[in-house]
Amino acid sequence: MLILMQKGATEPQIHAVCQRIRELGFAPHEIPGSIRVAIGITGNQGPVSPEAFQNLSGVAECVPVSKPYKLVSKEVKPEPTVLDIRGAKIGHGHFSLIAGPCSVESRDQVFRTAEVVACSGAKFLRGGAYKPRTSPYAFQGLKEEGLRLLDEVKRKFDLRIVTEVKDTESLPAVAEVADVLQIGARNMQNFSLLEAAGRQRRPVLLKRGISATLQELFMAAEYLLSLGNYQVMFCERGIRTFETMTRNTFDLSAIAMIKHHTHLPVVADPSHGVGIDWAVAPMARAAVVAGADAVMIETHPDPSKALSDGQQSLTFEEFRRLSAELFELADWISRKR
Repeated sequence: MLILMQKGATEPQIHAVCQRIRELGFAPHEIPGSIRVAIGITGNQGPVSPEAFQNLSGVAECVPVSKPYKLVSKEVKPEPTVLDIRGAKIGHGHFSLIAGPCSVESRDQVFRTAEVVACSGAKFLRGGAYKPRTSPYAFQGLKEEGLRLLDEVKRKFDLRIVTEVKDTESLPAVAEVADVLQIGARNMQNFSLLEAAGRQRRPVLLKRGISATLQELFMAAEYLLSLGNYQVMFCERGIRTFETMTRNTFDLSAIAMIKHHTHLPVVADPSHGVGIDWAVAPMARAAVVAGADAVMIETHPDPSKALSDGQQSLTFEEFRRLSAELFELADWISRKR
C-alpha cells in the first residue's frame, strides 16, 4: 500500500503514520515528491486495510500497490528518480557517458584512459579493481592496488568512479573509493551482497543477470531500496539467448520497459551487450534514442593487449568519435549533460 500525505503535511503527521505502520509489524518508507510526501509499506504478505490510516491527521489517500516490486514501481513513485553524483546527474532529462577499461591493469593504462575519458566530456570512469571471472586462471584484477590507482585518477581528473563490488568482504574497501558501486550480472541475485550494498547509502549500478527476467531485475533492486538505499540505477548489458554471433543479445526493448514500469534510471552497456567492437557504436546510438539515461562504453589504449574484454573495447580514436556522436544525439533530443 502507498499512503499519500496531504500537501504541506507536517513532520509529526508523517512520523505518526510511520509509527502506525511499525505498530502493525511492517516497514515504512518515506518517498519525497515535488508536491507531497508518500509513504510506502513493505513487509506485508497480503493487503493492508486502509482503515488503519484513513483517519490519521495529514493523510490524503491510501492507494493499493499491485506490483511485487513495490518501492521500484511507478505506482509508488510516479516521478522519475534523478541521481546526483557529485554534481553529475543521471536520470530524467539528463544524459551521461560512463567509459573506461574493463579492468585496471597498470598506472599508465588507467591514467591514459582517464585523460581521454575526461577530455571527451564524460564525467564517469568505469574500471574494475576486482574482477569476477568465469575461469579462476584469468586475470582477477589488481584488487587493492587497483583501488588505489582509481582513487588517484578520481582526484587528478575529477571523474566519478564506477567499479564493481565482487563480494561482501571487499565491499567496505571498494566503497571508500567508488562513487558508484557496480553489482555485476553474476551477482544480481547475490542477496547478501544486495543487502550489504543497500546499507551503504551509496549509488548502485545494478546489472541485469545473464538469464534474468526484468521482474527478477526489479526484485533485486527492491532489496536495495527496502534497506533505505534509493540511489539505484539499472543496467541493461545483454542476456543469454540461442544466438551465437554476438556475446549476448542486447535487449533494447528492456530500456523502454524499465522506464515504463519503474522510476529508476537505466544505463545501457552495449560493450557487453554485443561483445564486438564494431557493433558497439550503432547499439550505443540506438540506446540513446530508446531512452537510456546513460551509456557505458569500454575503451583501452591497446585493445589487442587488454587483459580482459579486449574484443569489445574501443580504441581511443574510436571512443572519441563515438562520444562526440552520442553527445550530439543527446543534444538533438533535448537531453541535458
